[in-house]
Amino acid sequence: MAQRVPSTDLLSRLAALEEQVATLRRTGWERDELPLWPTSYTAMAFNDGTVFSTLWEGVMSPRTASLSLGLTFVGDQVTGTNTGGAWQVLLGGAVVWSGTVLPTYTVQYANTVLDLLPYRGQSELLVEIQTRRTSGASTGGRNGNGGSIGLSPRFARLL
Repeated sequence: MAQRVPSTDLLSRLAALEEQVATLRRTGWERDELPLWPTSYTAMAFNDGTVFSTLWEGVMSPRTASLSLGLTFVGDQVTGTNTGGAWQVLLGGAVVWSGTVLPTYTVQYANTVLDLLPYRGQSELLVEIQTRRTSGASTGGRNGNGGSIGLSPRFARLL
C-alpha cells in the first residue's frame, strides 16, 4: 500500500492549516446538551408543598469547565390569591444557585453559568432542580394544598 509523505513545505502546511481553521469557523461551536428529566408526569413539573422537592434531575460526568443553565418558573393563583415560592439548583447535594418565584402569577426566567471545576474528578454528579411554595393559598388548587410553583428548564449546556 502506498504511503503518503507529509509535506515539509511551510507554505503548503500553512495553506492546509488555514483551510482547517476556515472549516471550523463555518461549522461553529458545538455544545453538549445535558439531559434533565422530570420527576413527575405533568406537562410542566410543579410542586405545591412548602418543603423543597426535586422536579428535574440528571446525572453527568463533569468533563467541561461549566454548565450554562436556563430555567422558567411560574407561580399559581387560587381563588384570587397569587402563590410565590423559592427554587434552588443542587450539584452533588450542595446548593449552588437559588432564587425566588414572585407571587405575581407571571412567567419568570433565570439563567446562569455554573462552575464545574470543583466536580471534575467525580464520575457521577447529580444535578437537581427544586422548588417549594412560600406564600399564597394553603387550600384549594389542583391537589387541595394551595397554589403550585411550576418549573421547566429552557436549556442546560455543557461549555
